[in-house]
Amino acid sequence: MKLKRAVLFIISAMLVLSAGCTAAEKRPRQAAKPSIPESISRGKDKEPALKVYIQQTGKVEEMPLEDYVAGTVAGEIKNDWPAEALKAQAILARTYVLDFVNTKKSKYQGADISTDFEEAQAWNEANVNDRIKKAVKDTRGQAVVYDGKYIKAWFFSHAGGMTATAKEGLNYKEANPPYIQAVKSPDSTKAKPDDREWTVKFSKQEVLAALDKMSAGVKDFGSVKIAAKGPSGRATTLSFDGVPVNAPDFRIAIGSEKMKSTLLENLNFDGSTLTMKGKGFGHGVGMSQWGAYGLAQQGKSAAEIIKYYFKGVNIVKLWN
Repeated sequence: MKLKRAVLFIISAMLVLSAGCTAAEKRPRQAAKPSIPESISRGKDKEPALKVYIQQTGKVEEMPLEDYVAGTVAGEIKNDWPAEALKAQAILARTYVLDFVNTKKSKYQGADISTDFEEAQAWNEANVNDRIKKAVKDTRGQAVVYDGKYIKAWFFSHAGGMTATAKEGLNYKEANPPYIQAVKSPDSTKAKPDDREWTVKFSKQEVLAALDKMSAGVKDFGSVKIAAKGPSGRATTLSFDGVPVNAPDFRIAIGSEKMKSTLLENLNFDGSTLTMKGKGFGHGVGMSQWGAYGLAQQGKSAAEIIKYYFKGVNIVKLWN
């Protein structure tokens, strides 16, 4: 009998331990928080302060980080957009600046970052309204992390239906971040028609000037074609008489406002004019802003929008 009771006791103990393990496994893990960059930190749980080069005035101003975020949201999207889309943009804008200060140095002396969109994000203080202020306040201190580090918080205007990997959309030199994947994007039909689908024409001289800017080694050409595509269908390599040219880099060289994306449907060169037909607007990596608009219209929260475009990430609160 003693042996039987001992066996029953051991079985009972194992069941209790097993139940405890299962409960622990079900409990959500606390996401690791990255540290706030020392150069802008004002102490634990406190909002950082930024030195911002204001391109419009040519001066460096110190401001609370949340004020900078409000200006970037107003610079990047319209202030009458759905609230959850505004919040998603605010979280990414905040993450972007924290990662920027942590990994880069502004080209403007004495500044942590600037309002120069070629260096960082667009910024428009004049467009900050109560809706943007509320979106920033409601997400105060929130940033996106993966494996305890700030993500590369990429965003762009319109995906043309599908987002891109970092390598195909940006010619990203490092390993493609695991949280960046090609996903279908429900871009809102309210987007401008020429952002959804577009046609552009370039003279041969314009193309040669762009190729020269890239030091592509192409002095003349008689044919152009798409030589390779990435997972989203975007062109990754163009061929000029057999000479390979990186498509994202070519887009920047020839003008990203004209060649709106590398999601090309047709390419034709008639000997003097290069005609391109494509879809979407922007590099295609990360969050599509018109996709965020569409998801917000479907009732998705800012967190759901971000986690749709960035896989396996966490949103953490860094200050009160």
